[in-house]
Amino acid sequence: MTSIERVDPPLAADEAATLRGFLDYHRATLLRKTDGLTQEQLNQPLAPSDMTLGGMVKHVAFNEHWWFSCVLHGAEYAEPWASVDWDADSDWEWHTARDDTPEQLRALLDGHIAESDELIDRALADGGLDTLSARASSRRGVQFSLRWIITHMIEEYARHNGHADLIRQSIDGATGE
Repeated sequence: MTSIERVDPPLAADEAATLRGFLDYHRATLLRKTDGLTQEQLNQPLAPSDMTLGGMVKHVAFNEHWWFSCVLHGAEYAEPWASVDWDADSDWEWHTARDDTPEQLRALLDGHIAESDELIDRALADGGLDTLSARASSRRGVQFSLRWIITHMIEEYARHNGHADLIRQSIDGATGE
């Protein structure tokens, strides 16, 4: 189905390497599920949902930026997120992906993954997995640990990878990893 390399997470490693291994595995899984599709295919929903693979790629790119740049390190939104009227459309990334080519979506996600990896490395060097986020939870008023953020991102990818399996199979019958 794809030439995207996906490396299994380590079977025996320290906590940081294990978490990074699972995060990278799930990132690659989503890239494999979307690889080789046209813009039209990336925008094909599976009824009754309006969820698309293109929207999913843009959504996880936003989440990479939000959790690692904004929450963990306290940055403000970068473009394309900074100019979005989130009050007018809280699912903007899902709805606007139809305007993006596969190459644009992949570049957006790849760029945010690379930035996230640098920010994770910096946080691990500074305080390890116990490093606390610059921003606190809006619901609980406490900071997130790097451990929690990475685990949350693994969950985010894993959940959407399940959706991606169904959508991809409905597009061209591709199944598997």
